[in-house]
Amino acid sequence: MNATVNDVELTRPLEGVRVVEFGVWHAGPGSCAILADLGAQVIKVESLEGDPERQQRNLGTVDFGAISFRGDDKEDWSLLFEITNRSKRGICLDISTAAGKEILNRLVKAADIFMTNLRKSTKYKLGIDYETLAKVNPKLIHMNVSGYGEEGPMSNVGAFDPLGQAISGMVFMTGPDQPIVVQPLFLDQLTAITASHAMITALYVRERTGRGQSLYVSLYGSAIWLLHANIMGSNIMNKTLQIAWDRTKQPALRNSYKCKDGKWLMMYNAPEHKFWSKVCEVMGMKHLERDARYATTEAREKRPTELVALFDEVIKTKTRDEWAQLFLAHGLFYVPVQDAFQVVRDPQALANDYIVQIDHRTLGPVSVPGYPVKFGINRITSAGPAPDRGEHTQAILHEIGYDTTEIAAMKQARIVK
Repeated sequence: MNATVNDVELTRPLEGVRVVEFGVWHAGPGSCAILADLGAQVIKVESLEGDPERQQRNLGTVDFGAISFRGDDKEDWSLLFEITNRSKRGICLDISTAAGKEILNRLVKAADIFMTNLRKSTKYKLGIDYETLAKVNPKLIHMNVSGYGEEGPMSNVGAFDPLGQAISGMVFMTGPDQPIVVQPLFLDQLTAITASHAMITALYVRERTGRGQSLYVSLYGSAIWLLHANIMGSNIMNKTLQIAWDRTKQPALRNSYKCKDGKWLMMYNAPEHKFWSKVCEVMGMKHLERDARYATTEAREKRPTELVALFDEVIKTKTRDEWAQLFLAHGLFYVPVQDAFQVVRDPQALANDYIVQIDHRTLGPVSVPGYPVKFGINRITSAGPAPDRGEHTQAILHEIGYDTTEIAAMKQARIVK
């Protein structure tokens, strides 16, 4: 039942939107998880074997340390699968059979959106391409997520997150010496966000025109979009922009510093000419204003390393909390440098529901990212669990018109699970 404020019903933004997903791993299915966060009803269609992400134990000992993402006491479950498929309902179905295809068609006929991230050739082989499914539901919004885009010589080539980072130049974001993957799932999640943005936009277009359409999103295209400034700047300057963050070469007023208690802070005060005097005053370094080596922005730009060293010496005389009080009291731009473990306990994140706590049936009480937008008249509910393999098969089949005898026969024939 929906909550009300002043007799106005607070529905979730995508309440009533129906999504059918036939995808694996994160970049595609992650987009449907976002729609589920917003209230859409998402049915995840898996093969009888299930999404391979269920079996993903880890992302490599280098990437995340020797952290297991597998639930040892629960079959066909991993933390990665949970992240990707929260709040969905699940059905296991063999769509290569005539009966399985009929079940899928019934689901598609009642859906607003269909999402797949299988390769182009596989989509046509299985009959889940736009042209085929649009005959079942002419108003269908058909989302295709791929590695490198719908057209071109790589249109039928599979991909994973690090490959998209590599081809787009993202692996040089941290410096030009060697390609470094920013972090696994980083580009997958960006692509999921891009796809969710596109699907919601297509819903709006259909509301205005009554027409469904096909949509195409890729890891490569999403990465290029994120790197807009880098790529445009490289084009205009006619050279590759590869900017490594070396704090000793950054402006002193826009830098990170280690405090007396070993904790780090980040200040970022720009434009520099506006804040130079105030920073010097707050840090007890007024004498620098009279020093010709640092008197102007241009002079300071020539000596970043020695100026950062001076700031280092002063910053380490106080704890981070002491600096925070001073900086914030004088209107300077400052934040504590935090890791992910600290973020889930940050009062600012908690106050805005950027971090919310759920009582998960497998994990118990756990803090998870909340949807990062606050709506004036809509509400966002906490995420539900990802489905067990085939968890909702029987209920979904009943909903689309199959009786118990028919369902039992399909299970026996291994059409559903």
